[in-house]
Parts: sequence; C-alpha cells; structure tokens
Amino acid sequence: MGIETSQTFLFLITACLLSSVVSLITGSSWSTVGTVGVALMGIGTTLDVSPGIAAGAVVSGAYFGDKLSPFSETTNLASSIAGTPLFTHIQHMLYTTLPAFCIAILFFTWMGFDYSGSEGGDQKVSEVIHLLERSFRIHPILLFPPVLTFVLIYFKVPAIPSILAGILSGVLSGIFLQHSDLDFPEVYRQVLNAASKGNMANTGNSLTDALLTKGGMASMLPTVWLIFSAMFFAGAMEGAGLIQEITKGILKYANTDRSLLIGTILTSISANLLSSDQYLSILVPGKMFKKSYEERGLDSKNLSRALEDSGTMTSALVPWNTCGSFMAAALGVPVVVFLPYAVLNLSSPFISLICAWTGWTIRKKK
Repeated sequence: MGIETSQTFLFLITACLLSSVVSLITGSSWSTVGTVGVALMGIGTTLDVSPGIAAGAVVSGAYFGDKLSPFSETTNLASSIAGTPLFTHIQHMLYTTLPAFCIAILFFTWMGFDYSGSEGGDQKVSEVIHLLERSFRIHPILLFPPVLTFVLIYFKVPAIPSILAGILSGVLSGIFLQHSDLDFPEVYRQVLNAASKGNMANTGNSLTDALLTKGGMASMLPTVWLIFSAMFFAGAMEGAGLIQEITKGILKYANTDRSLLIGTILTSISANLLSSDQYLSILVPGKMFKKSYEERGLDSKNLSRALEDSGTMTSALVPWNTCGSFMAAALGVPVVVFLPYAVLNLSSPFISLICAWTGWTIRKKK
C-alpha cells in the first residue's frame, strides 16, 4: 500500500517523482493528476501534509512529463508550429527543464525534512491502515484497474474508452473481492450512484473518511462549465483577432534576438491569462513569431522551447485557464493555494528568460 510505504519527509519528493514518471509514460498532465495525483492527495491528507504543498508536488511532477514526453499533445504542437523535429525540440528543452526540475526536487526534499506535520503522524497512519484492512480485502489484483487505465492511455486509446475500461474492471474487482454477496440490481444501483454522486465514507475515522470520500461526475460539473466558458472566450478572442493585435504590438519592439525571445515568452504567458486556453498560448505566438525567428537566423528549436517554457508551464497557474481549473478540481485545492509550491512551473519561464537574456543555449541556424 502507498500509505504503508510513505513517510512525511519522503512523501513530497515521492509525489513529485512518481507524477513525473507517470506523465512521461502517458504524456498527459491531466491523466496523471486525475489518477495518481488524486491518490497521492489522499495519502498526503493521511500524513497531515499541507494540501497546497502536496498539490504543488503533484502538479510539478505532472508537468515535467507533460513537457518532455514525446506522447504529449503540447510537445507535439509546439514542435509542429515552430517546424522543429520532435526529438530535437525535446532535447533542446532539457537545458531549461532539467535545472527547473532539480530546483523542484531540492525544494520538496527540503520541505519534506523541514515540514512539521502534526505529532503522532505514524500512529494516525497505523490507525488508517488497520481500519482499511478491517473494512476491505486488500489484494494485489486491485492494482489491475489503474494499471489497465495507464496501459490504455500509453497506447493512446481515447480517454472515454480508457476510463470506462478502468471503471468496469474496478467494478468487477469490487464485486468479487469486496461484495460478492450483492445481487445485480444492488450492484447496478451502487455503481451508478458512485459514478454520478461519488462515495461518502463513514468509517468513524476522519482521516480514513477523507481518503475514501470523493465526488463523482456531479462534482466536476462546475469545472466543465468553466472549461466551456474559457473555450468560448478563447474562440472569440482569436476570431476577433485581439490576441494577434497584441502580438503585433510586441513585434515592433522585438528588434534583437534577446527581445524577440523575451517577447515570445511574455506573449505566451499573456495568452494563457487572456485566452484561458493552453493550446492558444502555443498556437498564436508560434504562428506570429515564426517568421521573425527565420528572418533573424534563429533556429526554430528556440521558438518551440520558449513556447513550452511559458505556455505549457504557466497554464496550470491560471485559475480561469482550462488547465488550472482542472488541476484545482481534480486535486481539491484552489490554484492560488498550490501556486507558490508548483516550483517547476514557476521556475521554467524564469530560467527561459535567463537563457534569452544571456544568450545561453540560444542557437542560430546552421
């Protein structure tokens, strides 16, 4: 069990690393946060870790893989828009992403040792484990549903069939291992109730209840409405040419390599704030600045990296952005609470700005 092998001083670094591995494999920060991220938040609650810090570790790890995975949609989009070969783009991002990741790892290691959880943490964990073992049959076969979901995501099976397969395998595991005495109508009722309204645990232990109580589809409806609204707003902004006009204004002052790169980074961040959509923060600046990079003899990988360092990484830090709203809903922590601890997401654009200002790793066309 994850709780059994977790201790407060190791939890944050483990959460960051585990999220990184999963997102590298799946290529999706959303899939990572919505699966292993939710589980890690439950463990963090049991260990009395601050929700903001725990969410920051999960988001940092999730976006590390989302940025560097060849399966990631944003990685492919940025390389495609800039005209950079995919693995050339990924290799060039290592100069900014690895230092940011090292900063995040050091931060969460330090926080793990310095963080003062409540006294008696080990005793609380033991109580939760004992209660779980008494209430449920803990068997390795219960790992099958999440493993199946990850495998399907890895092989790029669409989200709905992947999630449905995970749900059905979870239902079957629950029937045979937990509630084999229930008849079909009762199973059907409980499955629909859990899927729509979620599960409300009442074990008599507040930590265990927090670990097992989660909302169903109904709890995600506010986020769905926000995402729809953000998409409508983004479409209106792009259709009216407002973002393009802002970008053109910046181009007037981008008369050096340094100013062009800094302008790209700031424009991409601004697009995240104004359009509320991660893809537009890559797509619009990428199209608008591409010709300027070619005219100045800059390699296209500089553009694709700048788009990811800013557009991809800051999308989760904007509460009204589709990414930020999803992260907050899935983890149960407002963006403004986990933002100071999303160290990787905060560090990447700053390191990219340093590279732009100093000229380090800025490549010219050969």
